[in-house]
Amino acid sequence: MKKISVFGLGYVGVVTAACFAKEGHQVIGIDISKDKVDLLNNGKSPIVEEQIGDLISSAVNSGKLKCYTDSLVAIEQTDIIFVCVGTPSARNGSLNTSYIKRVCLEIGSKLSAIDKKPLIVVRSTLLPGSIEKVVIPSLEE
Repeated sequence: MKKISVFGLGYVGVVTAACFAKEGHQVIGIDISKDKVDLLNNGKSPIVEEQIGDLISSAVNSGKLKCYTDSLVAIEQTDIIFVCVGTPSARNGSLNTSYIKRVCLEIGSKLSAIDKKPLIVVRSTLLPGSIEKVVIPSLEE
């Protein structure tokens, strides 16, 4: 089983975290919202989706899911990081990648302080070339 962290506990992140925990992986959820983190740590889901409440409750009760606002614990302790933050559309239809950039800057700054380098997976809506133009430069910065 892997140690997995999920950055961004909105719809995609919560479902990702709950499903990996259900499969037996140790999951750390990270979000900037303390209220969302507290809700999840109490076994309750911040989203509405069939069966997600039961999955979250079971994952927390079994110790397979723990959520934090501080990302260092996730970066130090996980093998795989899933970046699941939003990329909202602008009025002109373009994607706002500022949340992706901010999370990648944070991850990159903390990766430099540890020897272990986890696999980083971006699970957000991005245009072709965004990994090369946004994600990798932000991680390396």
